Amino acid sequence: MRIDLITIFPDLFTGILRYGVLGRAISAERVSVRTHDIRQFAHDRHRTVDDRPFGGGEGMVFKPEPLAEAIESLELPSKPERDPRREQVILLSAQGGRFTQTVARELAGLKRLTLICGRYEGVDERVSELFCDRELSIGDYVLSGGELAAAVVVDAVVRLLPGVLGNDASSEYESFGPPDPGAGLDPNAPPRSTHGSGGLLDYPHYTRPAEFRGLQVPEVLMNGDHSAIRRWRRERALEKTLRNRPDLLAAAELTDADRKFLRSLGYRSE
Repeated sequence: MRIDLITIFPDLFTGILRYGVLGRAISAERVSVRTHDIRQFAHDRHRTVDDRPFGGGEGMVFKPEPLAEAIESLELPSKPERDPRREQVILLSAQGGRFTQTVARELAGLKRLTLICGRYEGVDERVSELFCDRELSIGDYVLSGGELAAAVVVDAVVRLLPGVLGNDASSEYESFGPPDPGAGLDPNAPPRSTHGSGGLLDYPHYTRPAEFRGLQVPEVLMNGDHSAIRRWRRERALEKTLRNRPDLLAAAELTDADRKFLRSLGYRSE
């Protein structure tokens, strides 16, 4: 997979692309990530990439010419001819659709991904209309620029590529993961370290020592009863989701046992 990052601060990515899972994926040539400085495509003496907005108002707006040249330098198919199942150009913007794990999985299936890091008050709308397949936002807040958002997207996508993680199943059985066919508390199925959450948050994890500063690992995790362990993990995932992200429950895949347990915690679905 090839990822291109269009930005006015390419050096911001230097450390991010060197360490952890992302750094290993690049070293192993599972993915190629390249940065492109927008200012290199501005041709006036001051390398100007922004200007005041038409109609007045606060802030500055990214000019279309440098961005257009930067995108065109990548020799991508034009927007009408582009196959979004193979390659996409995405503008990172507070006005974009929400970036989720589902979107990350979709993007991980591409051969090529181009991310435009917005800044200032915004980007000239004609850039989006002429070149972009979609706009994405990583959350309901405003950042100073799209570089941090791009780093989030790149990390979330690259870790889903085959062979990047030590165990490919690690990206399946975690928070926001797809449903696990064995997650319905199958008493004959061995517990995994995690399970496909079906839209829930992951459950709590523990490791050695069994006692730490007066807190004990739950006994159920050490007794070898696979059925009890799976049930405990499922209930803790439901409990944590209800406490931290109750909005996820409306779309989660719940069994009758799940709903009964949630009702015991005071949850009432609409």
